[in-house]
Amino acid sequence: MYVPEHFAETNLSALHAFMREYSFATLVTQHNGVPFASHLPMFLDAGIGPYGALLGHMARGNPQWQALTTGAEALAMFQGPHAYVSPAWYEPNPMVVPTWNFMAVHAYGPARILPQDELARTLHQLVDEHEQAFDPPWKLQLSRSMRDGMLGGIVGFEIRLGRIEGKFKLSQNRSEQDRRNVIAQLSQSAHGKEIAHRMSQDLERK
Repeated sequence: MYVPEHFAETNLSALHAFMREYSFATLVTQHNGVPFASHLPMFLDAGIGPYGALLGHMARGNPQWQALTTGAEALAMFQGPHAYVSPAWYEPNPMVVPTWNFMAVHAYGPARILPQDELARTLHQLVDEHEQAFDPPWKLQLSRSMRDGMLGGIVGFEIRLGRIEGKFKLSQNRSEQDRRNVIAQLSQSAHGKEIAHRMSQDLERK
């Protein structure tokens, strides 16, 4: 991913937090010599290796899992809020053009297929991660027949991360006044509120 220095996010805790918040990722591998992508929920285990590991599963009918058996590097892409930015929101300047603010994280590493006991544990982790927002949270309880039937229809995987790139494009290359103007404009639209909030947080932490 092309990441200019002023848009780069390198703090590992911030990258991990983003990956957990926007955990529905795009998994990219090579299949028969061409890129192949699947959209999947991922569970981040930060305690594995220096950068953590991503755990997930896909339907056994999805041919992508076969690419994960080779140990080749896979790419998981996490995308957060984004919005169009009009040059009309900047201080008057004839040399400006429209742009797009967005937040994205790319995570890379070799994959392996999980044996069934690890796959079952991953399913529990994934469910517990998302159920904690509900009261009471639903618990995954697998009978032997359910376990054999369900696990037979899916393939679990782990991607041990060796590199993570973060690009948080939040108008950091503009003046403070321009940034505040963009925040004010984006805050007025339902689509722009989230990226405006992220821009405000970034501006205040500088």
